[in-house]
Amino acid sequence: MEQPCGLITGNKEPVPLKSISVTLSINDFVASVSATLNYENEEKVPLEAIFVFPMDEDSAVYSFEALVDGKKIVAELQEKMEAHSTYEDALSQGYQAYLLEEDDYSRDVFSCNVGNLQPGAKVAVTLRYVQELPLEIDGALRYLLPAILNPRYQLSEQSAKSCLNIKTPMVPLEDLPYTLSMVATITSQHGIERVQSNCSLSPLQYLADDKTSAQVSLAEGHKFDRDVELLIYYNEVHSPSVAVEMGMQDMKPDSLMGAPSAMVSFYPDIPEMELSKACGEFVFLMDRSGSMGLPMNNQNSQLRIEAAKETLLLLLKSLPMGCYFNIYGFGSSYEKFFPESVKYTQETMEEAVQRVKDLEADLGGTEILSPLCDIYKAPSIPGHPLQLFVFTDGEVGDTFSVIKTVQLNSKKHRCFSFGIGEGASTSLIKSIARVSGGTAQFITGKDRMQTKALGSLKFALNSSVNDISLKWDLPAGLSANMLSPKQTVLFRGQRLIIYAQLTGTMPKVESSGEVCLMYTLQGKGLKNRVTFSLQPKANTSFTIHRLAAKSLIQIKDLGSHKTSKGEEKDVVNISIQSGVLSSFTAFIAINKELNQPVQGPLAPRVIPTPGLYDSLPTIGCAGFGLPDLGASKASHRRLGLNVPAFCRRFLSRKNSAEMRIKSCCTREPIFQMSSECLPQEYASCLSLEISEGSARMMKNSYSSTKKTTVQISSDCVPEGFGESVVLQLISLQKANGSWELGENLTKILGTNLEDIQAANPAKDGDPSVWATVLAVLWLHGKGKDLKCEWELLERKAVAWLHDHAGSSIPMLVQAGSNLLKLPVTPAVFGF
Repeated sequence: MEQPCGLITGNKEPVPLKSISVTLSINDFVASVSATLNYENEEKVPLEAIFVFPMDEDSAVYSFEALVDGKKIVAELQEKMEAHSTYEDALSQGYQAYLLEEDDYSRDVFSCNVGNLQPGAKVAVTLRYVQELPLEIDGALRYLLPAILNPRYQLSEQSAKSCLNIKTPMVPLEDLPYTLSMVATITSQHGIERVQSNCSLSPLQYLADDKTSAQVSLAEGHKFDRDVELLIYYNEVHSPSVAVEMGMQDMKPDSLMGAPSAMVSFYPDIPEMELSKACGEFVFLMDRSGSMGLPMNNQNSQLRIEAAKETLLLLLKSLPMGCYFNIYGFGSSYEKFFPESVKYTQETMEEAVQRVKDLEADLGGTEILSPLCDIYKAPSIPGHPLQLFVFTDGEVGDTFSVIKTVQLNSKKHRCFSFGIGEGASTSLIKSIARVSGGTAQFITGKDRMQTKALGSLKFALNSSVNDISLKWDLPAGLSANMLSPKQTVLFRGQRLIIYAQLTGTMPKVESSGEVCLMYTLQGKGLKNRVTFSLQPKANTSFTIHRLAAKSLIQIKDLGSHKTSKGEEKDVVNISIQSGVLSSFTAFIAINKELNQPVQGPLAPRVIPTPGLYDSLPTIGCAGFGLPDLGASKASHRRLGLNVPAFCRRFLSRKNSAEMRIKSCCTREPIFQMSSECLPQEYASCLSLEISEGSARMMKNSYSSTKKTTVQISSDCVPEGFGESVVLQLISLQKANGSWELGENLTKILGTNLEDIQAANPAKDGDPSVWATVLAVLWLHGKGKDLKCEWELLERKAVAWLHDHAGSSIPMLVQAGSNLLKLPVTPAVFGF
């Protein structure tokens, strides 16, 4: 039987979306994007095509148009209810109609409706947007084109109206009916050093001898199986800058879009300060929903829950003595380690570490509001400001309710948020950090959750910049009206972008202005100055104006159920004037030249998104593409598995074990994992029955009568299997930063207790001092690739050594280096 093109459903309906073409223009720290969706109706009935897709929360969508038979139809931005009514009326009259809107419950999800797509018709729909590019810790600018839209968990009956409830099909990559192409042009006065990506790119082509302009594109045949990420490295990213942009000529000269706008970018070089020894209440809120049992993504096979457990262990070991902490896990319900935050001691740390080891992705959905409210209702601890770390794969609904709750409690805490895997909600992750003065991180591709979490903990422990203010020095008759909200805190490694409207009379001759960023750091006043030209540049995209409008909209727009009527009116006015989409407005375009009666109801066609874990080659067990075999009893019941508890624990931890799953009928291998040995007590794991439903999830080619057998072949599993040696060493560290001298430590160091004791030059000294010196030496010699993850706990160890060993440290370091044969100098210990 001939297979129709682009099958997406069990009914084998063809999909009208054929390709997506993206043109990207990056100018210094801002990106302008044009994305074209090409549709073709190959059916014999008129269609309504519905495409639900993600976009970065900071994107300012300002243009939407359709090209039909060579005729351009430009959309108008209207109040959302009015646009919906116009759209329905147009369809009922037989017109072609196009609707683009932001979801009411999440600012990073959009839906595009193409109505009355006639048989044989070809339509190209183009949307344009601008956005600031966030800065990574290593100074790279990051552009992300999202591919994956995770299902969002519904928190309320109200959000049932969300476009997220459209049943978007998930298809294997090879069945995805549309292709993606992207060309990026980059220009910067700072000079372009290099461009990296998680996808295959064409070679970087410089367009100017001084490397201020370059072009790159996705390699031909790219499969849209992951978010497309570009990392752009400039030569001088720390230089402050001010860009001034002309207003629209047909607007009132004192209006938002009519007056010139300025974008101020500061990236101050804040010195790293000595970490406080007792500075705060640290609460870690970890997602334990079912989706956390999946791999991080198809480039990082570690299970999300396993990465989360490692991250929590590192965070616990890195906390300073004297602080307070607690750990929450959330899903459909929530659990907490302690009734209230406890003081960080050896006893409380040990209890928390033990409980972290037993965590599973077994709490169902993703309801984050209840644990947030429980955290906020607890009384503050004097002298210990609350620092909240939120980890989630972003599968939540009614995002605005969560943002509002965090915002209402922003005076009493800072929130550091982490989006795990492709498809995490940028609206949720970025907004809860922004409204509370924290930072947001996204863990995608080959990123490690551990690295990014420890980087944010360094932010939280370091002294932050306070009392931020701007002082403008402008010619007479000209003033700056701030459009951005006042920033209350700035961390080391963060960039500050501020928008302002220049009102009054612009100089007729070439002149300049100056702006000074002033702030205090540990009571000391600091300043950054930059001089800029007052000759506004013309920009047909009005990038700065629209980003300023987006900034204003983000402050006021909390969705249809959380925004006051007054704020809603302001949002609509800003949106209509600037052309920037909001949750209260929508783009509507109508092709009135097509006036043919619709024959019966339009057939809806929902455009599919790629399934992240649809193909199962021979890979490690963490790349299962299913809920983890070791995840929970509930997961096993759902998959028809009967797995003994100790086998679940083994399968959960031994991510490298090799497993072969075969169809009992065909003996065709579906999935394979390898291991060297399996102990006798796991013999009952050698044959596991998997139900038909699970087999179909793994390979869509098995009938309902077939079953699948899991076979694991090995002799034994060595102790510590599946856990890195670095992590084993870290797990032995005490809360005060020291290590004890014992058999477990000597095994990791690769020697024996007698030799270690004999090599100790301070025979009568505290054995823990010698053990701690050796542990730190080993980390620097053997674990240096993960230094960013153990740097904080190593500092704690060195501080402990200075208190307990003092001037004898150089002697101990020399002896330890000789024993372990590691060329580590006393400089790492502060000598």
